[in-house]
Amino acid sequence: MHNRAIPAIDAALTPRQGVTRLGQPMSYSRAPACDLAPWIGRFYVTAIDLPEDYQLDCALLNDVAVIRIQLSGQWTATTGRGVMRMGKSALLFGPQMKAMPVSVIGSFISIGFAVRPGTGATLGWESTTNVVDRLFHLDDVGLPGTPILESLDPDGSPEDWISAIETIIRGEVERRKLARPDPITTRFEVLSYRDPNAKIEDFASECGIGLRQLERIVRRDFGMSPKQVLRRARALDMAAHLRGVADQAEAEEIMLRYYDQSHLIRDFTKLFGMSPRQFVQRPLPLMTLTLETRQARRLEAIDRLEPGGVRPWE
Repeated sequence: MHNRAIPAIDAALTPRQGVTRLGQPMSYSRAPACDLAPWIGRFYVTAIDLPEDYQLDCALLNDVAVIRIQLSGQWTATTGRGVMRMGKSALLFGPQMKAMPVSVIGSFISIGFAVRPGTGATLGWESTTNVVDRLFHLDDVGLPGTPILESLDPDGSPEDWISAIETIIRGEVERRKLARPDPITTRFEVLSYRDPNAKIEDFASECGIGLRQLERIVRRDFGMSPKQVLRRARALDMAAHLRGVADQAEAEEIMLRYYDQSHLIRDFTKLFGMSPRQFVQRPLPLMTLTLETRQARRLEAIDRLEPGGVRPWE
């Protein structure tokens, strides 16, 4: 399926960070400072100008927990525990087992960062299964939501906002004496980026642990079984390819991860609630933005993109 058939974004939608070669919206994003890299995957800033009463309906599907700071826009999200509505807010989105419907009314600015798997265990979540498909205000889960919101100048630049958040995170790391994620978790995260068709048994053997121990670690830090994590990673890579925010040099490899068309349709429909063809035909700007940020992180993690390098879809 060729991704050049994807529709252009609505003329009413104006991304401040520009668009990809195929006309899809882009975020400003970058890797975290080196001292924060054990816990933070990637920062992003998305700013979209819309008419005041325009409602943008879309969905999100993230493979890790994401902290999102919504500086503007009126947001609605359909979570695993019901519908939540919020304006200016600091939020924790747990990783998702399937696409989460979201909508926003009016222009918006969203600033956020991916929380690397295993970080939650050191922050008191006990298990990531407790936050999967859920949404929380940061202050309600003991994280510095109010200080982050107060530190961000609405007229600041994307780099100003990210630097301010990094300063607060650095203070939290020091105050909590935050432990690094389990090394097995870190290796499994990279495996999901590099080879989501890998055999779980082989990975456990390479790590020198039993399969049941691997299952426990992955469920604790990813919120689901190892096979589910890899199935979702495979679908997210395919989705990024279909939306034109992937490295086209990997296109054939990504498509060959599926045994046949029915295999692709089955997995894709389960995760995204639509077939690959429908996914290509719909605008889905918010979904595309999250896929783009993940692919940038992924390509850096598997050494296909230098930190700060030009992304293949730019």
